Amino acid sequence: MFTLTRPDGYLLSTDPDRLDLDRVHHWLSTDAYWALGRDRDTVGRAFAGSIGFGVYRPGDGRQVAVARVVTDRATFAWLCDVYVDRAERGRGLGTWLAGAARDHLAELGVRRIVLATEDAHGVYAKIGFAPVEPDRWMKWTAPVTQLTGKEQSAGSPLTVEA
Repeated sequence: MFTLTRPDGYLLSTDPDRLDLDRVHHWLSTDAYWALGRDRDTVGRAFAGSIGFGVYRPGDGRQVAVARVVTDRATFAWLCDVYVDRAERGRGLGTWLAGAARDHLAELGVRRIVLATEDAHGVYAKIGFAPVEPDRWMKWTAPVTQLTGKEQSAGSPLTVEA
């Protein structure tokens, strides 16, 4: 388990028992463009298979930010689901959180961390992230049906739910 405290009292922890996954689910499913509509079970399974970083407010200890890292803890990591509560933005918590995650992973020996963002390039550039080479990276995305919004495996028959 990893913990870190800022001079102003904000605490960062990877203790999975501290994460308020109901709150995280609310943030992600209602306010994060990349996870709108994500169900609670998916959020729970995603964090169970990852390193979760929570940031907690001084005084009352309420969770105010989160990040998730998918990693083998040896060579590679994907930093994702980085979210700071709207009421806590503007305090540098996102940059601090991402930097702490980067530093923790580096201590484990991880030498490559990737992330994706539509609107926070400046936040991540401050701590050393740079655009990737477009001719080198590839991706696969599961198809999503227009009718149900649920993922369908390639070649599976289309189903309609009543």
